[in-house]
Amino acid sequence: MAEGSQGKPELYSMEWGLREDLRDCVVAAAPYGGPIALLRNSRRDKAPSARPLLEIYSASGLLLASVPWKSGHLVHLGWTAGEDLLCIQEDGTVLVYNLFCEFKRHFSMGNEVLQNHVLEAQVFHTEFGTGVAILTGALRFSLATNIDDLKLRRLPEVPGLQKAPLCWTVLAQDRVTMVLLAMGQELFLLDNTSCSVLVRTVPDPSPLLQEKFCEFNTGIRSPPKQMVWCTRPRSRQRAVVLAWERQLMVVGNSSECIRYPLGTGDTPEALPPPLAPTLRIFSQSHRMLPDLSEASQEIFRIASMAPGALLLEAQKEYEKESQKADEYLREIREQQLLPEAVGQCIEAAGYEHEPDTQKSLLRAASFGKCFLDKFPPEGFVRMCQDLRVLNAIRDYQIGIPLTFTQYKQLTIEVLLDSTWRIKGVPVPIPCPCPCPRVPHSLSLSPVYTVVLHLKNELNRGSFFMTLQNQPVALSLYRQVSAPKRGHQELGNLHVLGDHCQKRIEGRVAALQNALDEFYKAKNDFAAKATEEQIKLLRLQLHLQEELDKPYLDLSLHDTVATLILDGHHKRAEQLYRDFRIPDKRYWWLKINALATRGDWEEMEKFSKSKKSPIGYLPFVEVAVKHHNRYEAKKYAPRVPPEQRVKAFVLVGDLEQAAEAAVERKNEAEMSLVLSRCSPGTDGALAERLNRARAQLLKK
Repeated sequence: MAEGSQGKPELYSMEWGLREDLRDCVVAAAPYGGPIALLRNSRRDKAPSARPLLEIYSASGLLLASVPWKSGHLVHLGWTAGEDLLCIQEDGTVLVYNLFCEFKRHFSMGNEVLQNHVLEAQVFHTEFGTGVAILTGALRFSLATNIDDLKLRRLPEVPGLQKAPLCWTVLAQDRVTMVLLAMGQELFLLDNTSCSVLVRTVPDPSPLLQEKFCEFNTGIRSPPKQMVWCTRPRSRQRAVVLAWERQLMVVGNSSECIRYPLGTGDTPEALPPPLAPTLRIFSQSHRMLPDLSEASQEIFRIASMAPGALLLEAQKEYEKESQKADEYLREIREQQLLPEAVGQCIEAAGYEHEPDTQKSLLRAASFGKCFLDKFPPEGFVRMCQDLRVLNAIRDYQIGIPLTFTQYKQLTIEVLLDSTWRIKGVPVPIPCPCPCPRVPHSLSLSPVYTVVLHLKNELNRGSFFMTLQNQPVALSLYRQVSAPKRGHQELGNLHVLGDHCQKRIEGRVAALQNALDEFYKAKNDFAAKATEEQIKLLRLQLHLQEELDKPYLDLSLHDTVATLILDGHHKRAEQLYRDFRIPDKRYWWLKINALATRGDWEEMEKFSKSKKSPIGYLPFVEVAVKHHNRYEAKKYAPRVPPEQRVKAFVLVGDLEQAAEAAVERKNEAEMSLVLSRCSPGTDGALAERLNRARAQLLKK
């Protein structure tokens, strides 16, 4: 593991003005450079009646929200993948807050936890969602793998456990969630049904611990305060980050390690979960372990002769108007390594935190591209766009210190959601690529930067669908883009504006504006659809007020189906006529709704109201689907001859099915009926069908 170019850069001087030691607070840092929650120790408050504060900060220490803590004794804080805060109390109650300290809901970890209290807790993430694991005062583990679908499991007892284990963690493998714990010199693994011993005082040949990843002597006698896994970018090489009071150490499958000494003001306080192991939080600063790529290491290694390193030097010498630039460039070209050199500089730029270093590498890449005939520009352009977004969100006013690796793991939609909390604060965006011509205050907005990137990445339909639920981005995009767009796109923007309105009057007004733009664009189809949407919206509001049931935002299909399910047949008929629902579609919709409701009398009455545009086989199929063959048999005789065999088979009347098949002299239908005959009970019927088939085949 080679030393990198970045050292241990300080991301932010924390703005929170924290006087307390973080170790006297309950702290949780969200993954992917997310917010930091903490509950200050109330014992430090001078007034005995003062309540402790639950506070949420950005990663740069800017206060996002706070609320007095009025609940029970807090044991643990943790974040969900969706950035909801989980507050685990001693009685096993888990309170859920959003990013702005607004209470959302609560749930309990069960009576066993309530009776024995929570000794320790962990929040973990698996493919199922966010989970919670509890160690109770009775020294038993309980866990839920998905808090959105709460199913509590009590794990088996650990033999000989007399006090809380030295350390424990949650593992997820092959869709099974387990707890790994250490007791003395023994290591145990708990799953749903058993407790397995992995290591004893004298190591035994446990099949689960046969392969040793690495062994490294740290030279430090005291155990580390924290340990987390991390991986190298674009590689499966793993390493462990260990933290002591005065030192950080990164250990991998190597005879060497990377050490980061800590000063007196650098006492480590909180290491975010394994999803973001590169960040380290201190009382006064937030620092990052370098997220280095192989390209970065190649370029910045001392006395490096890598193609990217030579190209970087060539560009620097070129700016000095030195003859050495030509010498470096000639050396790269003679080895036919110029495309590799350009690629290395582009890749390394993504993993550098300082914008000046990013620019230097991208200038070198741009310089090298000038001497290549067919170097594809997409990678260079994309890196410029990516770095513009990254540098914008890393600014302390936003405080989302994503690494390039994490940025690539997230979708642009998720990142867009994360930036809403800044409320469109303008920040400087150092970037080597030119900005589009937009108002200055907007060109400095990170939200607009992300929207611009999103528009370049997605097709037109996906772009507008993404903006649909993002009012800040939609408003900003409309403000910048409206003067340049035609009536069609303005209409699209007004339709999206409908989804951002809370009051029904505002939604109707937005749709009316869209309707006007569609008419100007001579798009009759869009205008008609918008007109009907306005009509449906007003009708749904009327139904909602009159029937005291939610109808707003249902589709036309679901609105009609809900009316039928609730027995409002005349109202459903009125919508069928007013919105000109096709006959076949309406008949299918109605018989399905009536069958779901179990209103067989109304269904029979409906079947006789006029000739069915969908025939009568659907009546048979729907009744059978709802396990009512008695009703299904009423419609089988009304099915046309070509569908009658299928209908009688569905209702289980094989005699009638056989008769229809023989009458039609259809060998395939006879075979279908034969396949349903039972040798024990339908022998005579099968013999009759076989004779009929034989006669048919003779002809």
